[in-house]
Amino acid sequence: MGSTVHSDETLNSMHVFMVSFPAQGHVNPLLRLGKQLAYSGLFITLSAPESVGSKIRKANNITDDEPVRLGRGMIRFEFFNDGWEINDPKRHDLDAHMAQLELVGREKLKWMIRKQDEMGRRVSCIIINPFIPWVSDVAESLGIPSAMLWIQSCACFSAYYHFYHNLASFPSEKEPEFDVELPFMPSLRYDEVPSFLHPRTSYPFLRRALLGQFKNLSKPFCILMDTFQELEEGIIEYMEGLISTPIKTIGPLFKKEKNIISSQSIRVDFMAAENCIKWLDSKPLKSVVYISFGSIVHLKQEQIDEIAFGLLGSGVSFLWVLRSPHVVPLGFLEEVGDKGKIVQWSPQEEVLGHLSISCFVTHCGWNSTMEAVASGVPVVVFPQLGDQVTNAKFLVDVFRVGIRMCRGEDEGRVVPRDEVERCLRGATSSLEAARMKENAVKWKKAAEATVAEGGSSYKNMQSFVDEIVRIGIN
Repeated sequence: MGSTVHSDETLNSMHVFMVSFPAQGHVNPLLRLGKQLAYSGLFITLSAPESVGSKIRKANNITDDEPVRLGRGMIRFEFFNDGWEINDPKRHDLDAHMAQLELVGREKLKWMIRKQDEMGRRVSCIIINPFIPWVSDVAESLGIPSAMLWIQSCACFSAYYHFYHNLASFPSEKEPEFDVELPFMPSLRYDEVPSFLHPRTSYPFLRRALLGQFKNLSKPFCILMDTFQELEEGIIEYMEGLISTPIKTIGPLFKKEKNIISSQSIRVDFMAAENCIKWLDSKPLKSVVYISFGSIVHLKQEQIDEIAFGLLGSGVSFLWVLRSPHVVPLGFLEEVGDKGKIVQWSPQEEVLGHLSISCFVTHCGWNSTMEAVASGVPVVVFPQLGDQVTNAKFLVDVFRVGIRMCRGEDEGRVVPRDEVERCLRGATSSLEAARMKENAVKWKKAAEATVAEGGSSYKNMQSFVDEIVRIGIN
């Protein structure tokens, strides 16, 4: 069924208010969705706590409450204070910080949304993302329909759902090494289940937040997922039949965003990306290993040293995102010369799409996973926590585009340099590397097809816009 044709006047009157958890991996997919909705003609507000708003403004020259034209619509940013000073040491206690965010955020959001109404920009829909389930309560209290953008895989969604409803057995205090069986998924070792669900997790507050979202699962009128039908087909169809709230797969959001050329200048990086594209331009095709562990993972310095020596031993060219306080061993840069480049932050979407990239050493966050899959880049998996360990399992054993370097932080070991070297060689110059590349290209084509006109994600996005207009008019 095709999309309904709406006038620009009708679309521009539809105000979608998006609220993000204060983390880079949450703000990015919300912005990608916001750009597409704005491009379709809607008026978008992206909101997040001031703790990250100050970083976003500085790195991207963003001004609060200054709508920017994008396609047929507009997009603006509005950040809110959570009641604590930016440098308040209490922020290091994430449990306390999340409680504070909810306490203050409930009232702040109500005030912000009412203010938009007074300005003649009535909010038609609120879009939330995981870890802040209370936002759906705010939407309900204001009588505003809400939707949730799930920013992990459908496989992880299934794991959390089954855990919350006691529909399957999971690792417990008595059986911490219990393997998990879920419908339409491979058997998950105890260390391949999203680690927040493990009894030994160091992040019980994140488990509580995520499970709070499943408690509120009936409140959104639909669940948007940054995945695509062809990638997780059996799991998606199973979950669609299990829950009452409709699921719409709209990913890879990253892939569709690349088609909106004018939107590339609108970014929400917490720090400015360094220009490394010219350096990549100087390298031969498929010759550079890209290394990035995202914005959250912090490895031991000893592990950084072993990765550095593994790079030297393998002889590969590399682009490495390495943030302070990590440093490379003394004399490393001199020995590497122009074969390697280290940056504090990179424009990852552009890097993964560059023809010089041969593989991606990744922590396996879902954003990075989708970007690699949609770009046709094989991976070396280096997961640490949360959904990363599950994504690593799928990248290696289901999507078959990766090889494993480690199993996660619970493994409690430093991967030695000879193992790093072996994995790098295996991902760049072996028969296995050729097979991985072949599969990666297959997924890239599938990703391109699903966001193209007539594809499943394309149609789901169009139907979501239609739904916003329908509820906005009524």
